Amino acid sequence: MKLKSKILIGAAFAALSAFTAQAADTIKIAFIDPLSGPFAATGTNGYNQYQFAADVLVNQKGGVLGGQMFEVVGFDNKISPKESLVQLKRAIGEGIHFVVQGNSSGVAHALTDAIKKNNERNPEQRVLFMNYSAVDPALTNEDCNFWHFRFDANADIKMSALTDAIAAREDIKKVYIIGQDYSFGKAVAAAAVKFLGEKRPDIEIVGNELHPIGKVKDFTPYATKIRASEAGAVITGNWGADMVGLAKAIGDAGIDAPVYTYYAANDGITKTIGAAGKDKIRLVHEGRVNPPPTDEYKAYHMAFKERYPDSDISQFRIANVISMLAMAMEQAGSTDVVAVAKQLEGMEYTTMQGDKVYMRAEDHQLIQPVYISVHTDENVVLDADNSGYGLVTETTVSAEDAAIPPLGCKMERPS
Repeated sequence: MKLKSKILIGAAFAALSAFTAQAADTIKIAFIDPLSGPFAATGTNGYNQYQFAADVLVNQKGGVLGGQMFEVVGFDNKISPKESLVQLKRAIGEGIHFVVQGNSSGVAHALTDAIKKNNERNPEQRVLFMNYSAVDPALTNEDCNFWHFRFDANADIKMSALTDAIAAREDIKKVYIIGQDYSFGKAVAAAAVKFLGEKRPDIEIVGNELHPIGKVKDFTPYATKIRASEAGAVITGNWGADMVGLAKAIGDAGIDAPVYTYYAANDGITKTIGAAGKDKIRLVHEGRVNPPPTDEYKAYHMAFKERYPDSDISQFRIANVISMLAMAMEQAGSTDVVAVAKQLEGMEYTTMQGDKVYMRAEDHQLIQPVYISVHTDENVVLDADNSGYGLVTETTVSAEDAAIPPLGCKMERPS
């Protein structure tokens, strides 16, 4: 019995040691975004893209730092700032030091504030926040902090590009602005008014309204007002289910004005818009799709579609997050949060789409080229929603021309 007990104890110890070694070789990344509710499609698609990027860009290449693998762990925040803080606490409790989030600037504000406080109080449990899609300018302006890095162009950078395109069209005399009633929607509206006023003061803002986020079931009344206003163009920052609903209502109302958007593609939106949005819907974004800019990107995109037939590479920057994080760890020779953050500051990187980008150290805003593409079924190699429709690039704004200096960022770095 004693010998048997020793064997069992030895086996258990060996199994525990193997588990501990395996855990040490895994770098976990917490994905805190909606995986249920009205924005589940957007969140799930992003989760798929993160898992794919971690697998293809890191794990299949042998991992980082001699073989440590990335594991992306999903935490459903139900698009709620309060629930996001609960999930952040869970992630920290599980020993996770890297967090990604993108859906809702309201959530991003809650997370960045909580992470800053956590890192000050608990230096042994420090967390790095990589924001891949929450674009309220305040996050890298007055509310910037050392622990937050944004990999998407902020709302002002995108609006500057959009309003350049609008200002160049002399036929546009009236503009209608509509968005979601929270920090991002308000930032989009403010930027639209500001830049149009500077570039085309003759343009009349015939509508500027916000609607409850994720609660409008029928956007017909809004489309009716847009049509009655005789707007020559529409600007919206809507995303997820709200963009699907607005796009459908605009199409059903027969509105012929061009619609300038931030997120009118993928996740069912492209399929919903269909023929009604051809040559009308325009999207400001990073990364080119059609024509595919490189063979590497085309192969990556098609491999993702093979693994996730019902999803699309809708947020190209996700691959940049994973690749730049892995590069920062290699350069730091460590997964220590402070060391990794210092490597990310000022990092220059060439994306698989051939774009040269850099992480501005002053405010942790990624500076990158910005593109405006049109929704069409012509010359589309990589479509969206398996619809035959996709994005074809019309306008390119260089990284230098797109960049807007940080305003009010006072970065405090750890000693």
